[in-house]
Amino acid sequence: MSFFAVLFALILEQARPLARGNWVHAGFRGWARWANRSLDAGKPHHGWIAWTVAVVVPALATLLIHWLLWSINALLAFAWSVAILYVTLGFRQFSHYFTDIRDALDDGDETTARELLAQWRQVDASELPRSEIVRHVIEYSVLAAHRHVFGVLGWFSVLAALGLGPAGAVFYRMSEFVSRYWIYKSKLAIAAGEGASPALQQAATRAWGVIDFLPARVTSLGFAVVGSFEDAIDAWRHYTQRFPASAPVASENRNDGLILAATSGAVNVRLGGEALKTAYSSEASRGGGLDAEVVEGPGIIETTSGRAPEVAHLRSIVGLVWRSVVLWMVLLALLTLARLLG
Repeated sequence: MSFFAVLFALILEQARPLARGNWVHAGFRGWARWANRSLDAGKPHHGWIAWTVAVVVPALATLLIHWLLWSINALLAFAWSVAILYVTLGFRQFSHYFTDIRDALDDGDETTARELLAQWRQVDASELPRSEIVRHVIEYSVLAAHRHVFGVLGWFSVLAALGLGPAGAVFYRMSEFVSRYWIYKSKLAIAAGEGASPALQQAATRAWGVIDFLPARVTSLGFAVVGSFEDAIDAWRHYTQRFPASAPVASENRNDGLILAATSGAVNVRLGGEALKTAYSSEASRGGGLDAEVVEGPGIIETTSGRAPEVAHLRSIVGLVWRSVVLWMVLLALLTLARLLG
């Protein structure tokens, strides 16, 4: 059932993507704000309590509804899984920016490309040369694809195989969301004296680093399999040597860096370098989905080897991501077939 739930969700999301400012994602943001305001008293244990309520409670609610629907009718449970995947999984929550920037660069309109990049990520892109625009678009897009698609697929598939339905998809996306959202809101609310405490921000980022540890490596391996395997593994090995587990690098940054390193080798493109300066704006919090408040740049790895970023690399990235999706679907189909035959 997992294979068909993912397939139906991807088709539905491509045919009719969720609109920005939809009530589902607004509800998730409201829940995260409530947990912050009601449970965050500034102490480390308060941070973990608020994180647990914000992340684990929605996942448990998703699981209980799944079990209830399953007890009534398996088709209702299947429809519930499709609905949850529809709001947590998919490319269309971010791909329109990627497409618009690529089209602008194809037309030679670098000004529009910079404006779109700045609007997408709430960063200052006014001084970026063409190659840097491409580099940042690749980095942001690959990480967005991991967080919106491959990481969700991983957690959903494992927990669904254990009989936990779509709870894994909610758990993964909420943990990723709050790790960004609370930091973002705190930086916006410095003058107002609001926002998450340092203890809550630290709890969220630490939890996210652990939760994304295995999915980040599975995504990196998938990119290696469907791309240039030897170069991707070599870039992976170089990154782990440059930033071993003992290095003073946050786990969530290490996960992102590993994905970008594998991507660099898989398509032979130079990634990494200076991050863009954040341009926090209250406009970013109006509307949008769970990715509306993503503002931090992924400039967390040293410059890799490879060719200088070109517009042609954007097409290579699209091919890499879709081949990885096909790989995932084939694996899910084989697992489904094995369970049916077993």
